[in-house]
Amino acid sequence: MKTAFLGLGVMGFPMAGHLKAAGHEVAVYNRTAEKARKWAEKHGGQAFEAIADAVAGAEVVLLCVGNDDDVRDVVAQALPGLAEGAVVVDHTTTSATVAREMAELLGRSGRAFVDAPVSGGQAGAENGQLTIMVGADQADFDRVLPVIDVYAKAVRRMGEVGAGQLTKMCNQIAIAGVVQGVAEALHFAKRAGLPTDDVLAAISKGAAQSWQMENRWPTMAQGKFDFGFAVDWMRKDLGIALDEASRNGAKLESTALIDQFYAEVQAMGGNRWDTSSLVARLEK
Repeated sequence: MKTAFLGLGVMGFPMAGHLKAAGHEVAVYNRTAEKARKWAEKHGGQAFEAIADAVAGAEVVLLCVGNDDDVRDVVAQALPGLAEGAVVVDHTTTSATVAREMAELLGRSGRAFVDAPVSGGQAGAENGQLTIMVGADQADFDRVLPVIDVYAKAVRRMGEVGAGQLTKMCNQIAIAGVVQGVAEALHFAKRAGLPTDDVLAAISKGAAQSWQMENRWPTMAQGKFDFGFAVDWMRKDLGIALDEASRNGAKLESTALIDQFYAEVQAMGGNRWDTSSLVARLEK
C-alpha cells in the first residue's frame, strides 16, 4: 500500500521502518528534515521537506506528532495534497475532541480520519509490539488494519472516532495509579530496612504483580530514570484525561493528585525522567 508517515520521533521512526520492511511504499516527513533524511538512508524510503509532497498519492497517511495543535497543523498542511479517499491515521495521544474535529474536516472532502493512540512505549515501537486503540468507522478500520497491524501485537476497534483516544485516557489513568503504588511500596520497603530485591521477588509473583513492578522496580530502587516515557508527556496525557473528566463527570481524584506529584518531579528538574521517577519525590 502507498503510505506516508509524518513525525519521526522515538515512536514514529521505528514504526515507519516496520511499514517499509513489510513491503509498503513509505514516504516520510519530519519537522526536522535531517531526521527524515536519516530515516530514508536507513530504510530506503523517500524523505520530503513539505507535508503536502509527502502525502501526495498516499492511500493511508499516518501521524505521530506531539499534541492537539500539532495534529491540527499537520492535517491542515496535508489536506491540499491528500489523495481522493485517503485515510489519515493519527497515532498521537490527543483529546477526543480534536479527533472528532479532524474527522469532520476530512469528511467534508471525502477523506477519512482514524484515531489510533498506542501503548507500549519506545521498546514496543522498536519491536513492533504496540497495543493500538482505534476509533473509526468499521469500513475505515478494516481498510487501515493491514497497515497498522505491522507494528502491533494487539489492535482493537473501540467505537467511532474519538473512542480510541478515550480508551488511551483509561490506559494512562491506570498506569499513573500503578506507578504511584509501586513507588510507595518501594519507598516503604527501604524505610523498613527490607532488601528491595527480595521484596520484589516475593510480591511480584502474587496479586501485586504488574508490568510496572517487574520492569521498573529495580531501576527505581537504583534511582535510574533516564529511559521510557517522560514525565512531561505523562502530564500532557493526564491533563487530557482530567479535561475530559470535567466534561463527562468522571471522578478522577487519585489521578488529579498523582498529576500534582508529577508536577513536583518537574520542579525537581525531572521533566524528561521516566514516569517511574514518582519515587524520587518520596526520597528527596
